[in-house]
Amino acid sequence: MTTTPWRGILTATALPFTADGAVDFDRYGEHVAWLCQNGSDGVVCNGSLGEYQTLTTEERAKVVETAVAAASANGGVVVPGVAAYGAQESRRWTEQAAEAGAVAVMLLPPNAYRADDRIVVEHYREVAKAGMPIVAYNNPYDTKVDLTPRLLGEIYGEGLIVAVKEFSGDPRRAYEIAEYAPGLDVIIGSDDVVLELAMAGAQGWIAGYTNAFPSASRTLYDACMEIDLDTALPLYRLMHPLLRWDSKTEFVQAIKLSMDMVGQYGGPCRPPRLPLTAEQESVVRAATQAAIDAGLATA
Repeated sequence: MTTTPWRGILTATALPFTADGAVDFDRYGEHVAWLCQNGSDGVVCNGSLGEYQTLTTEERAKVVETAVAAASANGGVVVPGVAAYGAQESRRWTEQAAEAGAVAVMLLPPNAYRADDRIVVEHYREVAKAGMPIVAYNNPYDTKVDLTPRLLGEIYGEGLIVAVKEFSGDPRRAYEIAEYAPGLDVIIGSDDVVLELAMAGAQGWIAGYTNAFPSASRTLYDACMEIDLDTALPLYRLMHPLLRWDSKTEFVQAIKLSMDMVGQYGGPCRPPRLPLTAEQESVVRAATQAAIDAGLATA
């Protein structure tokens, strides 16, 4: 196994629910296997795309176990999200991930309230005691905490993290992170800046729209990492009307709709998420159909 399993393409998996709202674990395992067979190096489960906030403790644990079983059988790795209100709970989820066979974890800052830098560092110290490689997750929009390059440098300097999923949407961050935290892997965190962050030296992609278009996303990622603009730019322009949904509030609903359209069950979301409006659905359908017509759907 690679010593840097958080690199490459890891799909932040959507989670299938039945019509009555139960987690469909069989479908989920099949989806993870399909992703690993079609270009993903592994998956990130129990992230926001997986609607982890709506899961029971038992469901959340079984999601990790299901993902590990399906991914490992198909040459993939699993990096579960272990976000929680407090560090002790995140540490428990990290220990559960290790027991289940995950290779690393993805950790947001504490999300109960807007923590200051001192609290953020202590949060990562506590979770690091579990002994798992930690990919920090910078999502200042949802957490109201910004893992700035300077703060990342402090956390990385203590040996608490191995990478950061960068979701600020600002490609300039990659250059500053390299100055404050040389050696810290920057992971592309939002689909609509994959080319820009790859050119800035990113080492991986935790992706959303790979749920619907894994093979095309693999082609795009490889071309971006190789700075093969002749291949990357036309494909990026074609896919960007979809990729930009990964940064919108309704990203889960949009990605699940695209999954349904390519024949890979997306299904409904759990409350409080509601279906897309008619206007939003029309936009997503048109962009998805354009990608399908261009031959980007995986057979």
